[in-house]
Amino acid sequence: MRRSFIMAGVSAGLLALAACATAVGTAYAPADSKGYGYAETRIEANRYRISFAGDGATPMTVVEDYALLRAAELAVENGYDWFRVIGRSIDEQEKGGVGLGAGVGGGGRNVGVGVGGNFGNVGARKFYTARLEALFGNGEKPADDAGGEAYDARSVIETIRARMTEEGAAQ
Repeated sequence: MRRSFIMAGVSAGLLALAACATAVGTAYAPADSKGYGYAETRIEANRYRISFAGDGATPMTVVEDYALLRAAELAVENGYDWFRVIGRSIDEQEKGGVGLGAGVGGGGRNVGVGVGGNFGNVGARKFYTARLEALFGNGEKPADDAGGEAYDARSVIETIRARMTEEGAAQ
């Protein structure tokens, strides 16, 4: 009886955590008061540092795409045709969650029996931040092996925006 009660309590706790874990990912927008979204810093006339921070429901691939999208938008807004990523990093942090464990024990005068378990950190989320350093230019896009990955700014905007529309329609 006691064992059933403990397992029912653990199951209820896991269901509650799962209900809390459903959320919509970070929207593509300037960083909000919590720091989720994009931000940029101009380093030189044709060079920027760009970041995009996602909440715990935003996959790493989306965070990376949104940082590239912001770089492409900045290139076009500033009159450039292409950009080259000359520095890139992605940070991952695990936040939240609850460490859960359960145990059942019993015993008599001289006999003891115990069973225990650790369910680990349940409900934790991964938060990703992508950071880029981009150099902008005009004319023909340089080869990728010329010191970084080169992208056509308008093509990146078109491709990632189309993907965003498809993902939005799928939800």
